Amino acid sequence: MPRDKPESHKRVIEAAKKEFLEFGYQDASMRRIAAAAGLTASGLYKHFSGKEEMFENLVEPTVTAFKEMYERTKEREFREIDEQMTGRFWEGKNETVEAMAFIYDHLDEFKLIVTKSQGTKYEMFVHELAVMEETTTLKYMETLREKGMPVKQIDRQEFHLIVTNNINAILLAITHDLGREEALEYAKTLDDFYVAGWRHIFGLE
Repeated sequence: MPRDKPESHKRVIEAAKKEFLEFGYQDASMRRIAAAAGLTASGLYKHFSGKEEMFENLVEPTVTAFKEMYERTKEREFREIDEQMTGRFWEGKNETVEAMAFIYDHLDEFKLIVTKSQGTKYEMFVHELAVMEETTTLKYMETLREKGMPVKQIDRQEFHLIVTNNINAILLAITHDLGREEALEYAKTLDDFYVAGWRHIFGLE
């Protein structure tokens, strides 16, 4: 391995991120990335086999970490069900704030996923999150019923649309270029709005 490969690889990563952020996956140019990294086109392919692998290298660690955070949050919610049943459900809930903070800790990666991923497997990211949230929430509702809570039934199509809307609402902070503090305040408002709505839908007011 050439002695300067770690340094050249770093330049490739930086050049690729800049290229994808400016042009998106589909219009990104391997030739421009190579030039920005100070490499020939053939030299670039010693680092990555193509745009797809390059894009995945940039965003997959963030996607994996976000899903792991999501699973930890949901496990905590299930552990707290009995405690929640003694008071108002989701009082002081800040799940959206936690998610927004994570997003803004990895903002470039989320910009790539949300706004620049057309033509990659990540263009289905919002749908995948919606499926995860639907599955978990339906399981949560069933667990409450098993514990004697009169949780309402909900039309599955409406449920899907509401969940997808909730996720898209969070990601609007990215597409509207909110600053971090603006985004966190917006997330607090979303928590207030959706917690009240879910309480009503569940019949737990």
